[in-house]
Parts: sequence; C-alpha cells; structure tokens
Amino acid sequence: MTIGIVGIDTEVGKTIISAIVTEALQADYWKVLQAGDLHQLDTDTVKSLVSNTKTKFYKERYLLTQPMSPHAAANIDGIQINISDFKLPKIENDLVVEGAGGLLVPINEKGDMIVDLFAELVDEVILVSKNYLGSINHTLMSVEILKQKKIKIKGIIFNGISNPESERIIEKLSGIKIIGKIPFADCLNKEFVLKSAKQIDF
Repeated sequence: MTIGIVGIDTEVGKTIISAIVTEALQADYWKVLQAGDLHQLDTDTVKSLVSNTKTKFYKERYLLTQPMSPHAAANIDGIQINISDFKLPKIENDLVVEGAGGLLVPINEKGDMIVDLFAELVDEVILVSKNYLGSINHTLMSVEILKQKKIKIKGIIFNGISNPESERIIEKLSGIKIIGKIPFADCLNKEFVLKSAKQIDF
C-alpha cells in the first residue's frame, strides 16, 4: 500500500504527520521533492523521529535550492520537472509518500500539480488539516479536488490546536473520516511520535 501525505496548505505539518503515520505503520518513507532548506531535509527530520528499525528511507527525486513553488524553484535551478520523472521505489513494505506544498502547487510550466503527481503515485492519501480562519474552506476544497482526481482519501488528520466545531462540520460535509487529532508538541521527539502513532485510527 502506498499512502500519500498531502496538506490543505503549505505549513500544516505534513512532515510531522508523515513521521507519525510512518511510525504507526512501520512503513517506508519517501519525500518526492524538497524546495529550499536543503541543510535540514524533511527526510532527515522524519528519520530522527521514527523509532522502529523496519522503516527504510528513499532519496528525494528532486532537491531544489529555493523555498518556493516547485515550478519556480526548478526554473531558477535550470531544471524541467515532469510527472514521468517520478518512479516509486522498489519496496516490500507499505510506503508513505510526502508531498510538497498544497495540492494545487504547480511542479512545472505545463500545469501539472502536486495532486496530478499523487494521482499517478499513490493508492490513497491522508489529508493533513490545521485549524485557522479559512481552514474549513481550504479543507473542503482540498477534499473536492481529490475526489475530482479520483484519489481515494483514507482520512483527515488535524494537526495543532483543536477546534471541535470546525472538525465536526468538516467531517459532516466532506463525508471523510477524521482519523487523528495531533496536538502541538511541547517537545517534538521520538516519544511524542510514538505516542501520537498509537492514536491514529486507520
């Protein structure tokens, strides 16, 4: 099973949730591409937070130097990104695949989006949401986009401060199960990830 981790926006905690889901499933992990902050890769972060010895980590297909949309970062780096460039690693385990940015972030000038890439790569996705003013709209729109692309949604995980009313109406209107509510970590470490992994309701 290949599970994509996608977010309703760029700073909703996809990497933390990827670590938690990877730990919960003792799955392998692959970040498809990273734009900017190449001194601290998301892969390194997940590796530092996962406790089990079963997980294998796979190299990013692209490392882009600028912290911006992949299409713009690739232009600066003189790279042309195509969906066909991304090939799933040969694995014997479940695989968690982390996206970059939001669903409609372009990866090239042709209009291919992160959601288009994930439609080709994964069996289903977990949508990471976060409560803020406007997040109901962003979450429901993200669900609709995934449904339009015929991508199966395993569930929604909320990351950060809980808002029960927002979470209730999102679950009701989207028809998508909330499979986890992860609080902010006072100390983000392996213990927090292990504890959170046990709370995910797959």
